[in-house]
Amino acid sequence: MAKSKFYVVWEGKKPGIYTTWAECQTQVNGYTDAKYKSYESRAEAEAAFKGGWKGNWGQGGKSTSSSKGKSSSSKSAGSRSSAADQEEIIYDSISVDVGTRGNPGPVEYKGVDTQTGEILFYVGPVENGTNNLGEFIAIVHGLAYLKQQGSTKTIYTDSRTALAWIRNKKPATTLARNESTRKIWELTDRAVQWLQDNKYENKILKWNTGKWGEIKADFGRK
Repeated sequence: MAKSKFYVVWEGKKPGIYTTWAECQTQVNGYTDAKYKSYESRAEAEAAFKGGWKGNWGQGGKSTSSSKGKSSSSKSAGSRSSAADQEEIIYDSISVDVGTRGNPGPVEYKGVDTQTGEILFYVGPVENGTNNLGEFIAIVHGLAYLKQQGSTKTIYTDSRTALAWIRNKKPATTLARNESTRKIWELTDRAVQWLQDNKYENKILKWNTGKWGEIKADFGRK
């Protein structure tokens, strides 16, 4: 079960403390230079709200740190596939992420509209996959989806490993090939083949979790 989080909005439509990402998103979407951030406890959130955004906003790091910054500020992307931090979110984009139960274990992934959170595609659960393979497949699924739409929109991922695998057009995984991993390997092989056969103009960028909080496709299982 996902841990509860508390979302502080210092600058948004209605500043305050919110208990769900949906409520927080309502206050900050479309608000220029919104300042907001998630915390693991109400006490942390209340102290941060009272202290103001200058001393709290934009701090924190990736993975499971207790405070992850969520902001709407970023710089434009450079190369097609980049792990460079961005200063502003490109909202005209899609975001992909993976949910796992164990590693290896059941894997599911989805792609969402970064601006609205609308689910554009969803796959899973697939038995006995890994988080990194799921991230890799999700990016390629996003590329294929956008190509079908005739779109050159940006794709966001929070996985540096998957970004490297995309650049190399293949994963570097030690997951064994056997009957229990057959499905995840079918999806992986299909993704590798797609990369070999297709060209794309879409930028694939690293989501800046430290500043923006969890990626918009997050499954909330950290």
